[in-house]
Amino acid sequence: MEGILIIVVLIVIAGLVYIGMRDDRSRDPLQERLAQFGERELPESLEEIELSLPFRDRILVPVLRRIADVTTRFTPEKQIAQTRHLIELAGMAGSMEPTTFFALRIGATIGLGLMAFLVFFVLSPNRDPNALLYTIGGAALGYFFPILWIRSKISKRQDGILKALPDALDLLTICVEAGLGFDQAMGKVYEKWDNDLAIAFGRVLREIQLGKLRREALRDMSERMEVPDVQSFTAAVIQADQLGVSMTKILRVQSDQMRVKRRQRAQEKAHQAPVKMMIPMVLLIFPSLWIVLLGPAVVFLLSSGALGKV
Repeated sequence: MEGILIIVVLIVIAGLVYIGMRDDRSRDPLQERLAQFGERELPESLEEIELSLPFRDRILVPVLRRIADVTTRFTPEKQIAQTRHLIELAGMAGSMEPTTFFALRIGATIGLGLMAFLVFFVLSPNRDPNALLYTIGGAALGYFFPILWIRSKISKRQDGILKALPDALDLLTICVEAGLGFDQAMGKVYEKWDNDLAIAFGRVLREIQLGKLRREALRDMSERMEVPDVQSFTAAVIQADQLGVSMTKILRVQSDQMRVKRRQRAQEKAHQAPVKMMIPMVLLIFPSLWIVLLGPAVVFLLSSGALGKV
């Protein structure tokens, strides 16, 4: 039986190899692809171009943006500014506007509310008396879910900046000690790495090139991050720039402090690890061990009737 199975597998493999090698060598796949693209009919009017777009881009996104624009007119300017600040903290200033975020909240509220309504009102055979509360809860979850999502993005971005800052300060210190200016050293960090901190340095350099003062650009960068270590670093650099202190000494001190803080954070997480491991061990590992160790004894007692006598 095993020999027949091996023969069948070999025949299938040989057939696949034959089909793969049977391809015509004179045929050019690129030319065929270009020919297929050339044979496609191009849209002749703006209406055909719009109809060629997917349903989401044609209907959903414009409707949600229109609703968001109407909502923005009645939204206080302070809330719009707070939303814009959250988007900047998440690092999505170039890809999302406050109106887009409001549209996302409205869409999530309507979508989850309708989903809860269908589940608890339409599809439920026996209507639950709390169905209305579940529907309202689904809509509320959709309303607050974008806030939770963007705050998780902010936390992830801040953690990445916090991890990249000591290495960036080391590179800044080396470049300044080698004779480069502070702006050129920031440019080296921007060229070498592709993380949120390097992108922020690149934005600072572009703002300086457009005429903004260095201290203002650095202060705006720290406000767009809200990371305490970055705030202390920018404050030290701004103070050194105003007082004429050597930038090399400031960067060396800041680099040493950031390395010490990174070591302290690693030690703190190492001390927290046993406490955090206790919960999955109690809930997942210990029950499995009890089943493995005590399971055979329970089966033996059941089969011998000792538990029944007790």
